[in-house]
Amino acid sequence: MAKKKKQRQRRRRVPKSKRAIKLARARLRRSRRRGHRAKVIRRRRHKPAKIIDPRLAQALKQYELAIKHFNHQNYRRAREILEKLLVAPSRQLAERARMHLKICEQRLRRAAPVSLKTGDDHYYYAVSLINLQRYDEARRHLEKARKLLAKADYVYYALAALTALTGDSEAALAHLRLAIRLRPENRYQARNDADFKLLESDPRFFELVYPERAVRL
Repeated sequence: MAKKKKQRQRRRRVPKSKRAIKLARARLRRSRRRGHRAKVIRRRRHKPAKIIDPRLAQALKQYELAIKHFNHQNYRRAREILEKLLVAPSRQLAERARMHLKICEQRLRRAAPVSLKTGDDHYYYAVSLINLQRYDEARRHLEKARKLLAKADYVYYALAALTALTGDSEAALAHLRLAIRLRPENRYQARNDADFKLLESDPRFFELVYPERAVRL
């Protein structure tokens, strides 16, 4: 009987020790997890907040809206928004808008042609032609838009971009100067606009888009 009692005690002790080991390991895992979580939380707390340009944030919202119209096959409305994003503060965003705009133009070309009556009609159509590198046709429509919208800064800005793309720096500077006079914010768009690459080395262009630096110099 005594031997049987000893054997039972041994059997009981073994599982108890195993349980203790399992519990200890579980506690160790929990403590490690807690320590890791605390480190992650500390890192997140000390991570500096990103400063986003409000103009870029607004442009991103407009881009999302354009893509929404694009996915719903409302290419005309998507095109109107994308054309404005061609002068977005981010070059990458402007390139994306340009790519989707080309697709919109291809889809709209399949539809019946729209009659151009207003100055805005000629302007939007001219911008689409610029994106297709059909510069001569675009120039004709922009001239019609300028006659109908004599004080529209965006028409002169488009003319400046067109003449810069075609290598006429004098006309580009004249149109851009007038566009900035009508709407001073155009100088900020021109700073990041790839269409004015021809004028980047021209000091007159620098004076137009960075007047505060030009005064210091």
